[in-house]
Amino acid sequence: MHDDRQLIEERLRRALRERLRPAIYGAAVPLDIEVWHAPGEPVSPAEALAQTYEKAEIGLPWGPAWGTAWFKFSGQVPSEWAGSEIEAVIDLGFSGGPGFSAEGLVHTTSGKPLKGLHPRQTYAPLSILGPDGTAAAPGDHIEFYVEGAANPEIPLDNAYAKVDIGAKLGDHPIYQLARADLAVFNAEVWDLILDLEALDSLQKELSAQEPRRREILRAISRSLDALDYENVAGTAADARAQLTDVLSRPAHASAHQLSAVGHAHIDSAWLWPLRETRRKVARTVSNVATLAEEYPELVFAFSQAQQHAWVKDNYPEVWERLKKAVAEGTIVPVGGMWVESDTNLPGSEALARQFVHGKRFFLDEYGIDTQEVWLPDSFGYTAALPQLVKLSGSKWFLTQKISWNKENKFPHHTFWWEGLDGTRVFTHFPPIDTYNSDLSGRELAHAQRNFQENGAATRSLVPFGYGDGGGGPTREFVATARRVKDLESSPKVTIESPTEFFTAAEDEYRENAPVWSGELYLEIHRATYTSQAKTKQGNRRTEHLLREAELWTTAAVVAGKLDTYPYEDLDRLWKVALLHQFHDILPGSSISWVHREAEATYAKVAEELNAIIAKAQQALAGSGDAQIVFNAAPHGRNGVAGLGAGITTGAGQAVTIENGVLDNGRIRVTIDERGLITSLYDVEADREVIAPGAVGNLLQLHVDTPNHWDAWDVDSFYKNNVRDVTEVDSVDFSTVEGVATVVVKRSFGRSTVTQTLRVQPGAKRVDIETEMDWHETEKFLKAAYPVDVHADRSASETQFGHIFRPTHQNTSWDAAKFEIAAHRWVHVGEPGYGVAVVNDSTYGHDINRTAREDSGTTTTIRTSLIRAPRFPDPKTDQGVHTVNHALVVGAGIPEAIEEGYAINLPERVVTGADGVAPIVALDNDNVIVEAVKLADDKSGDVVVRLYESTGGRSRATITPSFQAASATEVDLLERHLADRELTDNGVSLDLRPFQILTLRFKRS
Repeated sequence: MHDDRQLIEERLRRALRERLRPAIYGAAVPLDIEVWHAPGEPVSPAEALAQTYEKAEIGLPWGPAWGTAWFKFSGQVPSEWAGSEIEAVIDLGFSGGPGFSAEGLVHTTSGKPLKGLHPRQTYAPLSILGPDGTAAAPGDHIEFYVEGAANPEIPLDNAYAKVDIGAKLGDHPIYQLARADLAVFNAEVWDLILDLEALDSLQKELSAQEPRRREILRAISRSLDALDYENVAGTAADARAQLTDVLSRPAHASAHQLSAVGHAHIDSAWLWPLRETRRKVARTVSNVATLAEEYPELVFAFSQAQQHAWVKDNYPEVWERLKKAVAEGTIVPVGGMWVESDTNLPGSEALARQFVHGKRFFLDEYGIDTQEVWLPDSFGYTAALPQLVKLSGSKWFLTQKISWNKENKFPHHTFWWEGLDGTRVFTHFPPIDTYNSDLSGRELAHAQRNFQENGAATRSLVPFGYGDGGGGPTREFVATARRVKDLESSPKVTIESPTEFFTAAEDEYRENAPVWSGELYLEIHRATYTSQAKTKQGNRRTEHLLREAELWTTAAVVAGKLDTYPYEDLDRLWKVALLHQFHDILPGSSISWVHREAEATYAKVAEELNAIIAKAQQALAGSGDAQIVFNAAPHGRNGVAGLGAGITTGAGQAVTIENGVLDNGRIRVTIDERGLITSLYDVEADREVIAPGAVGNLLQLHVDTPNHWDAWDVDSFYKNNVRDVTEVDSVDFSTVEGVATVVVKRSFGRSTVTQTLRVQPGAKRVDIETEMDWHETEKFLKAAYPVDVHADRSASETQFGHIFRPTHQNTSWDAAKFEIAAHRWVHVGEPGYGVAVVNDSTYGHDINRTAREDSGTTTTIRTSLIRAPRFPDPKTDQGVHTVNHALVVGAGIPEAIEEGYAINLPERVVTGADGVAPIVALDNDNVIVEAVKLADDKSGDVVVRLYESTGGRSRATITPSFQAASATEVDLLERHLADRELTDNGVSLDLRPFQILTLRFKRS
């Protein structure tokens, strides 16, 4: 037989394009159109429907970027269409992909939302277009409204666009209304298209020699022969009949099993502002609820409790539909987190609270205790997560993003993930390599071939539906799932819930699944540790203010100095903080609108929290003239106990400055005429810290032009182009209130940097405050600290502990970690000596080592200060920023931990009469108190969360300052796990490395 594959495939492509798709709709009548253009931000349906509407017609220009237009459509359904499927077809001028251009939401005449519209879903069935969303019939007059959102089309293929899509772009309309008809839906034609597309995408994945491929092509050819192009609708059934045989053959017994889960990954903010996400969520939920009425087998995974809460707060009718769909099992809450947060950057307690607030919402609203953590798109996964997953009462973890790795293919798809404390969680990483699948033959075949566990396990999960910008599954996707459910040469596809998948996968594979230990480092998007400095600074400040607010108000209430605890305010403020840890907000990869709002929001949150803290501290201090110092850090300093308040003691001998040398008796710091640290001598250790021939606090400026994804990426070749910023405008030495101070001013490019270096009495550190007036483009600024330490690994603080990473590049896995994330500190050391760099608001670092001619080793710690990407915010970080660091010498990891807390929790001074004993005291500094609060159930119980901080076993006794009636161990949601014995009002602890423990004390 001659090879006519190409002939048939080209024939099919043209038939689909020119004959079949245009025939999906038959007879049509135009709808009457009226419009009201909203003058500013979106308004409620009630307000919109009360406006005066103007007559309009097809071709109407509408919608300046980010604007809104409300359309009123009306018409008579032709009586002669009785017995036909009828739909309203609305094209708002759609362009681009779903979620990335204009969108619409259909409303009844009373303002009730019904169904979303986007470029791949332009219809509203007659079954919802009657009064109040009921069914209309031929002969009826119908009226409905569409809220049109003129979200600008975003060209993701041009990641270097200079247009600020985060700004409102004038009054120029960017869309034109393209269609508004009532039309007969030719279901048989639509089914034929799906039959042909399913078979065509399947056969393209088969080798040319496989009989199955040739059989499918022959069937397609016969189907097209049976089709009359002059009467497509009338002959579609005959054409479908030619495909029955090849579509009905069952899958092989050994076929891979795919659990298909409807999905609409909705970024809580990204290339659109938060206000638009609220509307995206309403449109998507409306779509899913409507689709499920036609396809009852649909299961839709809906993560992010924040998005559920938006529906509840803003769309009461959609909320009722959502609750009903959840009760029926159509929509399945997943994730157990407030948002799909970044996991590298949130602090310890914040990441715990993601689970607290997410899981509690689902429990309170639906009675569902979610079991799977659903994070398909975050930019790497902290090794702290497995323990937090378990302590939240969940047991499974899902991500997809690791398939984006640039250097190394991750070796597993189903595995046990072991965290830094040894906790393991059963984890799946879908081999289909997308969380927005269309269930095409290409994607299904890739999932089957790509599955790393083939031969040992048989099943994987596929999330299907339009996502990122929302939209979700369409009827085409669900209908395709029906076709590939049990189809020869294809994996078996079953629509089912994530719980059904994980239960079956774990039953099959749990005993033999491999183990991955440590973080899931993503080998891309490393610049997200640095982009949008003010957002990151606002997050860090908010996390520590929340700690202080809870600590001091708890202490004041327990001491009887305050009558009430601000439950509602703290709950609300925590949720604001958690929302802004979404994986495109905190990492700095959203449009300027998002980050402008975030900066303003953080400022308001700080004002509220500082007021709560001040009120509690003043109540605790009482009336008087003494200077009471409050220390919210877990360690004592200057004579004031951790978590307590009192009067400070002297810190050490005076600091001298002579000939550029700052000396406090413990360290001597030499600063040259360029303002650089040429020597840092540890007097107690009798050791020079700065490497021979090197200088410390050296600013280094890199050209930063990643190949893709400006705000997200820094590529390794950035190191090839570096400029040491040694030019100096001025260097001034002085002593300010007993502190030796050096102010160094530099200018380069269009920017200036002013650094203030301080050596304090009694301190073994150099404090460095850096103020940057930054006006560069595509540049990356770092500060280097080359130290004379032989370290083959570095330690970086992460949530509830720290992780080690290599400083060498022995393997491609090591080399890929050329930029790393750390929280408050990084540490390098050799046996007997170490150095730490601590910070108050930065996250990105690189740490490497070089060999010297004297055979010694220089280990260089570099902190990433600021970047200047162009997309998606062309003005990223332009302006003034101030960050603080400290170079701590002679430090082990315990000292790094202590200094990291100290720089982020500065002492507060209140005029009063009394000191405050710590509300809880520990007799082992290795055990850190991370949070003290009153229980969320308003019982008045005191909840203390603590952890083992050094990575070793630690024993301690925790003793509250109040009389405790009982003590219990609880999970993150403060649910009982075990009773704890009280002895002399204290609880004895025996903690494994990095163990997190939450205790609940009932007060007598």
